[in-house]
Amino acid sequence: MSGIRAGEIRLESPLDMRATLCFIGHIESPWTDRATCPRNLRAARETGQPATLHIAPDFRPALDGITPGALLVALYWMHDARRDLLRQVPRHRPEGAGTFALRSPARPNPIGMGVVRVLEIDPTGGRLLIDAIDALDGTPLIDLKPHMALADCDGG
Repeated sequence: MSGIRAGEIRLESPLDMRATLCFIGHIESPWTDRATCPRNLRAARETGQPATLHIAPDFRPALDGITPGALLVALYWMHDARRDLLRQVPRHRPEGAGTFALRSPARPNPIGMGVVRVLEIDPTGGRLLIDAIDALDGTPLIDLKPHMALADCDGG
């Protein structure tokens, strides 16, 4: 792992790794390294480059009901991220902050989340073309959920 920046604090004790996840597929994106990967979905959308969610065969029946134009909450495992930083000093925020106050991929459980729009869907082949993603090519996909504005926001 790379070193830490001045002002950052690293977790000294080992993480409890007893939880398990079941990856439902993976993300195919244009981003092959962290240096070129957009920092967030807004920046990813600005590139105009779509991405593809590949769903493993066993999970393809779960795509029933998803249509082009749908908004989905994609949850993904940022497998290349650090997991030991409690306080971080991102390049864009030189004063730093606690990990839970940031959207950085470096966190105890490096789960990424983005609301993506389905452009095309091939349920038989398990492929969803989406408008954009801020994840590296090959990132494991954890889950997909429908985005429901009225349920996901307090309206204020």
